Amino acid sequence: MTMNQPNRSRASRGLTSFRLKVIGAVFMALSIASTTLMPAILGVSLDAGAGMASISSADMVSLTEIVLCEIISWCAVPIYAWLLVDGYRHTRGAWAYVGRLAALAVVCEVPYDLATSGKAFDMSSQNPVWGLVIALIVLALLDWTATRFGRATARVLICLAIVLAGIMWNLLMNVGLRQHVMYAGALTLGFALIFRYLAARENTMMITAGLLGAMMLIVPAVGVMFLHWRNGEAGYARPWTKWVFYALYPIMLLVGCVFTVL
Repeated sequence: MTMNQPNRSRASRGLTSFRLKVIGAVFMALSIASTTLMPAILGVSLDAGAGMASISSADMVSLTEIVLCEIISWCAVPIYAWLLVDGYRHTRGAWAYVGRLAALAVVCEVPYDLATSGKAFDMSSQNPVWGLVIALIVLALLDWTATRFGRATARVLICLAIVLAGIMWNLLMNVGLRQHVMYAGALTLGFALIFRYLAARENTMMITAGLLGAMMLIVPAVGVMFLHWRNGEAGYARPWTKWVFYALYPIMLLVGCVFTVL
């Protein structure tokens, strides 16, 4: 009994994976609310076709609140990138993990399009779960390359090609594109690479991730700060709890869709 006391004390002071997922979910909820709930409450149309001349000062204040809500939600990007890398590190089947995330991305796509653009099919932005899928594929391919190519030069060139392909995939498909400035998919890949390959150097990892977040409009760097307080514990009260988070995002999107049709 005495041996478990310090572990419980450390867990209570730090952020477990469960708590990080809850924090990430709150930020994701803010992103969904910024395009669904808040416009409905504030009575503001987000139709890009409306001219600036038609926007009153009251509408401008409301739009500012909506945009701030969206920007704050970008704190979720490094959190989910870290959770992805941590899950990849502990998974027994990387490609099964890819399959689960890909299935989730497919399920989320139509609700995401409806919540963000009011259309059932919209290529202007793809849901951010695709960014996790791409990052996971890149990590798996990099590890596969490390075991298949003995020559250092060939290995480095192939790894660079894989990373570049992942970045281009995110950019060309507008994965996680928000407000026409935040490419959450490409940023997720950047954070994932940092967390994967600098894990043995905690301070260097956090500083590098913070600098990357600061380069992308500052806010993601705030998300990195949450990771500084992680304690390495899973924190799940029940084994099935982690599966709830797979359903949470599509459910939030579906709730958001309700407000787009009201």
